[in-house]
Amino acid sequence: MKTMIQSDFDGTITPDDMSFLILDTFGKPGWRRILDQYKVGEITIADFNARAFADVKTDEATLRRFVRENAEVRPGFQELLAYCREHDIDFTIVSNGLDFYIKIILETVGASGIDVFAARAQFGKNGIESSYFCPDGKLIRDKFKDAYLASFRRRGYRVLYAGNGPSDLSPAREAAHIFATGSLLDQCRELRLAHSPFDDFGQVLTALKSLPDDGARP
Repeated sequence: MKTMIQSDFDGTITPDDMSFLILDTFGKPGWRRILDQYKVGEITIADFNARAFADVKTDEATLRRFVRENAEVRPGFQELLAYCREHDIDFTIVSNGLDFYIKIILETVGASGIDVFAARAQFGKNGIESSYFCPDGKLIRDKFKDAYLASFRRRGYRVLYAGNGPSDLSPAREAAHIFATGSLLDQCRELRLAHSPFDDFGQVLTALKSLPDDGARP
């Protein structure tokens, strides 16, 4: 069985959430009230993006420059990618974030070429518009990460999951093993889910090497 690491991006690969940095810098102050609505389940992630990023009227070139200037990933990321390549482990990013800044950050840190599934961003007079698409190409408004994990499993992968936030819990519970940081780590501990904690990707690599062939903790 082939192995895949399905990884979140903001707060997982990066120490900070780039979408939050963009909204804090270029959006309107009230965007965090919209975020609170998303966190308690009153709106979907697609609704959050539509409302929060509609107020980002900054031109695309300025936004891209901002992302490049603030691009940062957790230590050990390149080493983990190299190990995955050497051992025929697929590494795929599935993120609720926007595809444009994810690809810029990966390119800036020398990690382009990774498969990225995220909200497809378009720049226009009405701010940044974004859409999520299922693996079958249909629009989806929520549970984006779950849809991809289910698709990978149907294709025969044992999926290992790396994440940091509330939207990662549902897909992570369907994975063979979880690499957890942030609030996902707290939830794994509370629910007693098999997991490996991490602050950097050196710890993920160490944990990955210790997993048995089925991906679960012994």
